[in-house]
Amino acid sequence: MARPELKNAISSGLVILDGAMGTQLFARGAEVGVCNDYLNIRSPELVKAVHADYLKAGSDAILTNTFGANKFALTRHGHGRQVEQINTAAAKLAREVAGNDHYVLGDIGPTGDFLEPLGPLKPKEVKEAFAVQAKILVDAGVDGLIVESMTALDEAKLAVEVAKDAAGKLPVFASMSFETAGGDFKTMMGVGVKQFISAVVPLGVDAVGFNCGKMSLDSYVGLAGLFAVQVRSMDSDIRLLAEPNAGIPEIIDGKTVYKVTPQKFAAAMAKIRDAGFAILGGCCGTGPRYIKAITRIFRK
Repeated sequence: MARPELKNAISSGLVILDGAMGTQLFARGAEVGVCNDYLNIRSPELVKAVHADYLKAGSDAILTNTFGANKFALTRHGHGRQVEQINTAAAKLAREVAGNDHYVLGDIGPTGDFLEPLGPLKPKEVKEAFAVQAKILVDAGVDGLIVESMTALDEAKLAVEVAKDAAGKLPVFASMSFETAGGDFKTMMGVGVKQFISAVVPLGVDAVGFNCGKMSLDSYVGLAGLFAVQVRSMDSDIRLLAEPNAGIPEIIDGKTVYKVTPQKFAAAMAKIRDAGFAILGGCCGTGPRYIKAITRIFRK
């Protein structure tokens, strides 16, 4: 039986995403400092292996390896003229592994710089860059788009707006990266949960949530509770998404190490699920073992 469309899947039950891509690429031999997105062309089998291991672990959907595949991010690595080639390759690799039984989300990350007046980027140019990436991913056959790891609200809104235009009837998810700020949660650019939700829900996104960030698992659970309260206060049926890191990283012998075990991660994700989240995955420091631990809890 053919799988339902992703919009129907997220409205009717739990959808488990994958975990970190960069963490897994480095663990499998990718050089630090190399453009991860260019590996879609240079080392496609490496990228496919990561996708395959997540699906074996129980992921319903995998994200394309395109987090930094917008024009601005690729230009810093010398690949600014290969936006179409890199994004198309990523979507096709993910679809080849996912087949017809699993979903593929086109991943859109931040530019890595600031819009005017804080930085050099002009809104029109940023919007065009995101629009180009989103259209390429949709044309290449993804099942939906996810705008993630945003910290600035103006950039997030631009990305969501063009993602919605490119997606058509496909779902669009929006996620920002939060950290603890006293007794509250804010992005690096000072955006609060209520401010984020109030800005993107009217744009027509299908899910909002959080990913990445440097917080303890308990803090992620607290952030999830705040998201749930804010969404309920808007009387919205929008879905909630969570992709936490594997806790707070430590630097050991010059390497970034995440000490949270898959079992502890899964226990925290169960609490996040109980808060009302229906789209769950992992970010930095997580891997197939973490996704497998989640599926063991939710699919007994």
